[in-house]
Order: sequence, then structure tokens, then C-alpha cells
Amino acid sequence: MSTDPRGLRRDAPLLDAWLTFHEQDHTPFTIPGHKHRLDLVGDVIAGDVPLYAGLDTMKLADGVLADAEARAARLWGADFCRFSTGGATHANQAVALAIGGQGDEVVVSRTLHRSLLIGLVLAGLTPVWVRPDVDPATGLPLGVPAARVEDALTRHPDARAVFVGDPSYVGTIGDVPALAEVAHRHGVPLVVDAAWAAHFGFHPALPPHALALGADVMVVSAHKTLPAWSQAALVLARGERIDLARLDAGVEATATTSPAGVILASIDAARALLEQDGEKLLGVAIDAARAARESLRAIDGLGVLDGPGMDPLKLTLVLHGTGADGIAVEQDLLANGIAVEAAERDVIVAVVTMADTSRTLETLTEAVVASVQRHRGTPRRVVGSAAYGVEPVTVTSPRHAYFARHEAVPSDRAVGRVSAEIIAPYPPGIPVLAPGEEITEGALGALLEARAVGVRIA
Repeated sequence: MSTDPRGLRRDAPLLDAWLTFHEQDHTPFTIPGHKHRLDLVGDVIAGDVPLYAGLDTMKLADGVLADAEARAARLWGADFCRFSTGGATHANQAVALAIGGQGDEVVVSRTLHRSLLIGLVLAGLTPVWVRPDVDPATGLPLGVPAARVEDALTRHPDARAVFVGDPSYVGTIGDVPALAEVAHRHGVPLVVDAAWAAHFGFHPALPPHALALGADVMVVSAHKTLPAWSQAALVLARGERIDLARLDAGVEATATTSPAGVILASIDAARALLEQDGEKLLGVAIDAARAARESLRAIDGLGVLDGPGMDPLKLTLVLHGTGADGIAVEQDLLANGIAVEAAERDVIVAVVTMADTSRTLETLTEAVVASVQRHRGTPRRVVGSAAYGVEPVTVTSPRHAYFARHEAVPSDRAVGRVSAEIIAPYPPGIPVLAPGEEITEGALGALLEARAVGVRIA
């Protein structure tokens, strides 16, 4: 538990504090209540160290968290960085609180994760929705066109910010520089939920990260594509168009007061690794993913997303041309100990990270090839995800709907009513219905169709 195989602790103050804690004897009279005894509930609590009276003193006298966050800000070229132990969910909600207040409008991409919707509820913001283009060949989202954002800002001149998710859940990449130019010309910041892009900007084959492309705020999930603990995320910002003190207050308002030190230390360690060996490790993974794409493209009828508008480390497979059912393919993969990020009838999404090698990608590829051939059937028409094909009809603000009196009704009596909660196929966790939106025939039909093809509705 106290090893540091890559010598990262010299440049990672939180990691160094975590390792130091385990190298010393302790008789704590502070939380956590397990007091580091593994004989009570077992190894499930191994490595759990608090920030307060753990990585730092109870009064945070050593400043190791602030030091680590400053190092991350320098690496990403930001004026501000805060670590989150609540994932990009926490970070998105903190940003929403920093942008505006009750009744303020914000332009929001319909590709954003449901966590931002709760941020709108918390802050009282009213969304002006902009939808992405959808590729008719795959039914999957492309970027949100800058012209669509331009139109929204022209029609809503008092909007306080533009929120987009980029890259998308399936790995497609939008035109962030164009979005930044439009937002800035209208005098508002561009906020990018880049939860799936913590690795961007650290290898020549990868796109630059959103801050480097002009965004004012960027949220990244360290646990998604970097070797960090689950729930590890960062929010990074530049101060020209963002009140950094208010953003800091938003982080504090929505964060736990008992942050898990091991999550914080893992963010710090992942940042140090990215800085030290990121290009080399990412290069191995990119080469392996490229070889996997070549093998998978050889399967008749299988679509493999690729090209300059795609994250090289996201393997997104489109199955309709093979006739194979993605749910059946997923079951074969699970039987072989292989879990993928998402699987529905027509699409399988596999996440590749710097932890992957040619061996892991070959294992995945061989299993997918065998399963698709086993389940091959008659090719079928493309059915896009419900999350991208429904036009929202806003009746009232998300906050008003969330707190309004409500009742549960059967789905066949729901059309024409107003949704009181988020209803989203998961993954990707992008809402078909948000609080305050009318339940239309189209929305209900899309949800029922998604459920019928094996998608979980959250």
C-alpha cells in the first residue's frame, strides 16, 4: 500500500501525504470510525484516509490540497482548479451555482449529462436548449453547431453562459473553438463538460483540451480516462469571464465536508503521471485502439466510429448492419469477463485509457468478433437514441417543476402532463425529459422504444 513504483510522490503532495500516512503508526481519535482496523469489516476500508487529520492536519496547516490543485491548474493552463470527490456531477452543479441565479437563462446543449440538470434546479437557472446534429448513418450525435448557439444567444440576449458537453458520450467531438468564439462575441463564458476528455491535450494524436481551445470552464472526470479512484474529478477555469470566488463558493457549497483523502490523492497521482509519462502511456493505448479499429472494421456490416471528429480512445461500434443484438453481444462479453461502458441493441461503447495495452484490446476485439458472428442476423434500420431525437417542449423552469406538487401516473396517462423529474436512458444519462417539460407522444414513444431494446430508463 505504501509503494510508489513511478516515483510520483516527489511531484504529488497529496499522494506523498497518503503514502506517508501509511508509513507511520497512528492511534486516531478522529473520524473515520473504522480507525483503520481491517479486522472489523475487512479490506473494504483499506486505504481510506481522510483529508482532515489524515493527509493534512485537522486545521489544514500543511496546505497539501491547495498545492496539488495549483499544480493541476498549471498543467492545464488554468487560473483556477478544484478537486472533487463527487465526480463531474458535483463539479457541474458547482459551476451552475457560479454562473447565475433564479430565473437567469443559460444556453444548454441537449447532450449534457443529467447532473447539469440538477445544477439548473439548484441554481434556479432556465435552460435554452440547443440540440446537436445527428449522423443519419449511425443515429449518434455529432457536435452542437455554432450557428445554433448563435441563434439561441441572439434570441435570448440576457443569457448568462453557454453549456456544452464535448466530447459526447460516444466520443464524437464538436467545434469548441467556434462555440467559444460565438459565446465570447455575445459576452458570455463557454462552459464545457469534458468529463470524458481528461486525457485530451496530452498526446499529439489527441485533440487539445477545451481550455486550450477557448473555453472558460472545463470539467473533467479523472476517474473516467485517467488512473484515479471512482468519483475523482476536477473543475478548471480561467478568470476573464468567470467570477472565480463565486465558483470556489459553489464548489464548497455542493461538496462533502469529509472528502475521501484517497480520492484526492489519486487525482494528484493521476495528474503527476499524466505530466510525467502521459504521452508515452497514451501512445501505447492509441496504437492499440487503432489496431482494434482495423480488426473490427473487417467485420461485414459493423460500423466503427473513427476519424478526426472522434476521440481515438473511445471504441464505439454500430451493430445494425450486422443484424446482431448488442445486448446479446454484451452477455457474451460478460461471460468472458469483459465489461463495456454501454451496450444496447444497436450500439456498443468501450472506453480505452492509458491503462490499456495491445493485450487488453486484442482480448476485447477477439471476443467482439466471435460474438457478432455468432449473433449475426438480418440487417435492420438505424434507430437513434431517444436522447437525441426528441424536441423538448418547455412549460416551466426545472426548479419550479422539481419543487411543485406532483403525482405518479401510468405512462399511458402521462401525455400532455409536465414532467417533475429527469427521465433519461442510461447510459448515456442524457435526458429525454427534464423537469418542467411537457410529456409529448414523441418523448413517451422514444422512451418506450428505448426500453424495448434493452436500455435502462433512469
